[in-house]
Amino acid sequence: MSFIIFGQSISTVQVLTGLVILLAIAVIVLFVRSKARAEDDMLDAEHTMAALLRSQAEMQGRLATMAEVFGSRQAELNQAIGQRLDGMSQRVTATIGEQTRSTHENLRRLQERLAVIDAAQTNIQSLAKDVVGLQAILSNKQTRGAFGQARMETIVADGLPMGAYAFQPTLSNGSRPDCTIRMPNGSPPLVIDAKFPLEAWNAIRSAASPEHGKIAAQQFRRDLELHIRDIAEKYLIPSETQDTAFLFVPSESIFAEIHENFEAIVQKAQRARIVIVSPSLLMLSIQVIQAVLKDQRMREQAHVIQSEVAHLMEDLSRLDERVRKLQGHFAMAQKDVDTIVTSADKLARRGERIEALEFEAAKEPAKTRPEERPKPVDNRTSQLKLRVVDED
Repeated sequence: MSFIIFGQSISTVQVLTGLVILLAIAVIVLFVRSKARAEDDMLDAEHTMAALLRSQAEMQGRLATMAEVFGSRQAELNQAIGQRLDGMSQRVTATIGEQTRSTHENLRRLQERLAVIDAAQTNIQSLAKDVVGLQAILSNKQTRGAFGQARMETIVADGLPMGAYAFQPTLSNGSRPDCTIRMPNGSPPLVIDAKFPLEAWNAIRSAASPEHGKIAAQQFRRDLELHIRDIAEKYLIPSETQDTAFLFVPSESIFAEIHENFEAIVQKAQRARIVIVSPSLLMLSIQVIQAVLKDQRMREQAHVIQSEVAHLMEDLSRLDERVRKLQGHFAMAQKDVDTIVTSADKLARRGERIEALEFEAAKEPAKTRPEERPKPVDNRTSQLKLRVVDED
């Protein structure tokens, strides 16, 4: 089989041979190119490897630098954290110590308060016992009267001097009031009664319903009116006692309750010349009476005071006369002292002059010629000069 190429007949073998040659050339060209490319690739790879090595070296240097920086920063951070932890631990320790001290102080105060509470509880228990005892006293009529009378006697005895009052005296009608107080200017004594009817009052306080309270209030009103009438009949004796008497109530609360809820009884007592007094009002009345008695004693002793003042003025005049005499003696003595001082001054000046004369004599030379000898000094002339100087 043959082919016609460019007007020439070419056989198949030639064609195949040419193709083989062309393929061989192509392979060679490709091999050469691939080898050149491989060499180029090798060079590029070497350059890349060198660049990579350089980059790796730089990276290692940077990593070393960064490691060093990180190490220093880590050390600084550790130091800062250590300092912060130390400061925080110190603050925590101080705070814990302060909290501990505060806790101990609060516990101490709490213990003190608990001790105060224990003492108060003890006082409350003792007060409860006293209240129970007082209730037992008030429940007994005779004992209650003794209790009110004892309190009244204490107030009177504390406010007045001895002899200004009397307890349980006997009047002309045979009655015995709880206390009488001597009034000034020869006036009749003042009567004080301390027997307050407390049973009906306790019934008012212990009433279980308003109806029972009303019944107890009516009973209390009747008992108090009866007691006021008895005081007026027994203790208000003309020319023997005052026309007014005191009814002593041994409790401020009962006194206030009477004036608040039983005004009619208070008015009736005032019309009967009976004054209902509490412990504070009785104390105030005693103080007023004490002032009046003191003023009376001052008026009674006025002449004695005047005579004592007269004697005091006489003693004062004698003292003034003696002081003036002593002042004259002091003046004479001062005059004598001045004269003595003047004489001493004159003697001192005369001694100075004598010393000056002796000093001038010591200045003369040991040997002098007859014509240079000093002339004898006339003693009379020197004495005259000294006399003239003394007179000056």
